[in-house]
Amino acid sequence: MAIEIKLPSVAAGMEEATLVRWVKSEGESVAKGETLAELETDKAVMEVEAEASGVLGRVLVPGDTDGVPVGTVIGVLMEPGEEASALANYPAEPPAAAEPSPAGAPDGAPADTPRSDRADTAPVPRSPRAAEGAEGRVFASPLARRLAAERGIALEGLAGSGPHGRIVRLDVERARDSAPAAVAAPAEETVAASSERVETIPHSGMRKTIARRLSESKQQVPHFYLTIDCLLDELLALRERLNAKGERAEPRYRLSVNDFVAFAAARALRRVPEVNASWSDEAIRQYRDVDICVAVATSGGLVTPVVREADRKGLATLSGEIRELAHRARDGRLAPADYQGGGFTISNLGMYGVREFAAIVNPPQAAILAVGAVEKRPVVRDDQLAVGSLMTLTLSADHRVVDGAVGARFLAELKVLLEDPLELLV
Repeated sequence: MAIEIKLPSVAAGMEEATLVRWVKSEGESVAKGETLAELETDKAVMEVEAEASGVLGRVLVPGDTDGVPVGTVIGVLMEPGEEASALANYPAEPPAAAEPSPAGAPDGAPADTPRSDRADTAPVPRSPRAAEGAEGRVFASPLARRLAAERGIALEGLAGSGPHGRIVRLDVERARDSAPAAVAAPAEETVAASSERVETIPHSGMRKTIARRLSESKQQVPHFYLTIDCLLDELLALRERLNAKGERAEPRYRLSVNDFVAFAAARALRRVPEVNASWSDEAIRQYRDVDICVAVATSGGLVTPVVREADRKGLATLSGEIRELAHRARDGRLAPADYQGGGFTISNLGMYGVREFAAIVNPPQAAILAVGAVEKRPVVRDDQLAVGSLMTLTLSADHRVVDGAVGARFLAELKVLLEDPLELLV
């Protein structure tokens, strides 16, 4: 009996994903647990594993297809020894959706409204070269259609290299590179091209989600900002001593300033729990566990893996966990449990030389801490001008949850812990 391969829901609230590529080909044997395909969600690239051993009988949704809804049957797995007749109910490509006729028009009359990207799949072409269906509709993936529209490339006549002659992203890019003179650019792009060369970069699922969430946050969350400077001379001296010991420790460790900030923030959140909270229309939710998100820049966008119960971990343990999560985030190997939840976020741009900045609250969390670079600056000690190592911290907070005085109290606690690092050991 043929087994349907459905696009899984790998995260809470996930509605769709991009089917990046098929690892297995039609007719190829598959063992249970082997990777069949790769998906791109808004956070990472995930793998679709075979639920049983067998043969990949049919690919219903080709690679390089974006916006595939959760639960869609993307392929069919045949059991060992099963006859090809088991695939009779699965066409080589999903049939095109019926197009509604406009009001008052008889059946079969041409509709004036444009078709959606999901209803443009044509009948199976008779040869790989034929990319048009019986009704002249172009046989192409949604991503290929979008790229072609953005770059002014006509799909008609393009050779499709995807399954059953389907035009995919690579076909559009080859057409752009091999025959730019034959491509008719839209008027807007023609004007731009006269003064500059423009590269169009399609949005990934991650970039779309980042744009949507941060736009909603900035528009709907009443932000306010509090900034303090912390003198880190004693912390830096302690860090140097601990790292010298870390070289001889087993396992080895090396602490960063960001590790100390996360360590101190976890304890400050325990002292001022009102900041470790989130907003809902029914109530303010105050978290009992101190789970801190640490922002990590990846090639696809910003990811915020979560350090669970950060206030209960030692400094070296916390440092190692942050480093491991960052590596997995950059490699696209985070599991959904690694980035879901969290009550507070830390974003550090100090390593890029940024002195200070204000971050956007990561909803539904109530606050995010922006960490700047450690710099030598003038300071006053005992009424005398001196030079000290200062770091600027900016708290962005949701005023619906965190009052100004509460945010100031949190920063005051954080400042004490960072400027007198022995407090961290209490």
